[in-house]
Amino acid sequence: MKTTAFFLTIVIGFSLPARAAESWPQWRGADGLGHAAATDLPQRWSEADNVTWKTHIPGRGWSSPVIENGRIWLTTAVDKAASAEDKKQRLKANTGSQPLVVSEFVSLRAICVDLRSGKILHNVEVLGEKDPQWIHTLNSYASPTPVIEDDKLYCHFGAYGTGCLDTKSLKVLWTNHDEQIMHENGPGSSPILWGDHLIFHCDGSDKQYIAALNKNTGKAAWNTKRSGKMNANPQLQKSYGTPLVTTIDGRPQVLSPAADWLYSYDPKTGKELWKIAYGRLGFSNVPRPVLGNGMIYLSTGYMKAEMLAIKLTSRGDSIDPQIAWRFGKQVPTISSPVLVGNHLYFVSDKGIATCLDATTGGLLWAERLGGNFASSPMFADGKLFFPSRTGDTFVIKPGAEFQLMATNTLESGFMASPAAIDGALILRSEKAIYRIGTN
Repeated sequence: MKTTAFFLTIVIGFSLPARAAESWPQWRGADGLGHAAATDLPQRWSEADNVTWKTHIPGRGWSSPVIENGRIWLTTAVDKAASAEDKKQRLKANTGSQPLVVSEFVSLRAICVDLRSGKILHNVEVLGEKDPQWIHTLNSYASPTPVIEDDKLYCHFGAYGTGCLDTKSLKVLWTNHDEQIMHENGPGSSPILWGDHLIFHCDGSDKQYIAALNKNTGKAAWNTKRSGKMNANPQLQKSYGTPLVTTIDGRPQVLSPAADWLYSYDPKTGKELWKIAYGRLGFSNVPRPVLGNGMIYLSTGYMKAEMLAIKLTSRGDSIDPQIAWRFGKQVPTISSPVLVGNHLYFVSDKGIATCLDATTGGLLWAERLGGNFASSPMFADGKLFFPSRTGDTFVIKPGAEFQLMATNTLESGFMASPAAIDGALILRSEKAIYRIGTN
């Protein structure tokens, strides 16, 4: 019996070729872990200082920007509100108590912004949906982040559909509307690419599974039902997590956080390889796992969020996952953690930033930043960037002691996560997209 020293070769860009520092192919960067290779990034900015350009984005969407070949792509939604009577009738099926938005029609669009000038180059409808499912007022119809690879933009909008846009010809090459679930609060899970597969979560209140489409045709490649026992209440079975591909003992695996369970699947076939229960209730998961030090780190989601460290041990041809430690104070339900060396950093929904010893789960520091948070932090150029829903971005120096380097304020808040290229930050606020930097 051996213990695996498992880091873990992240499949960079999910089987994409190595990317330059001016490429950002998916949510949280090339490795999906919130790290950027960019250098010479700014530490201070405001609406009047260090803004190279600012561009208003039409519609509403919380997807994060992706970058390829000098072009920034992001998704947005332009909707027509439903009448009061229509809203009343459609919400009869809703059993929750959250404030909701109901629309008569939504146009789901991909927008291209020139990286150098900030000019909007293209605004293309990928999908249109009549009488879409309602969304939570904090959500949008275009919250999942697309993936870009070799001039193809893969846009996923949950139950509203998935589509592939050729970014050169601006033709929609295919669409797929087969993966239908009840989100309850709107879509949230972002897709990933592995080989010829576009993989995403389908965790609704009615059914829960993970699916893969052929990226060339949009046809179903596989889907696998969640096998773990969950709470009997359907409202506690939904999730909004995003998978991550890694290699464990030489074998590619999809790490897939869902309600109450973390699963691992074979990305080629969808076969379940192993799973582990959180041990306590966790659902509506949004944060994405991060990896390092032979462990997987993840937040368990709503009700009583905990940060778990899961250690994997090889037992012959199988993997035995075990919870190494758990931490339960001021853990985020929306924002993902970021790992730098032996330190794990995260910020709670209400603005408490925390640093843990990633090997033991011991608390190193916890400090109030203020504001509310949904965006996931990024580590780049020796700095940690934490954008808030109130428009502040806190720049923190990594380390066992708290050191705030700067607080930078823009006019609207952030739900999307940052991207970085050499010399510049790309920040999408609720109203606009910014290039922050001196060049």
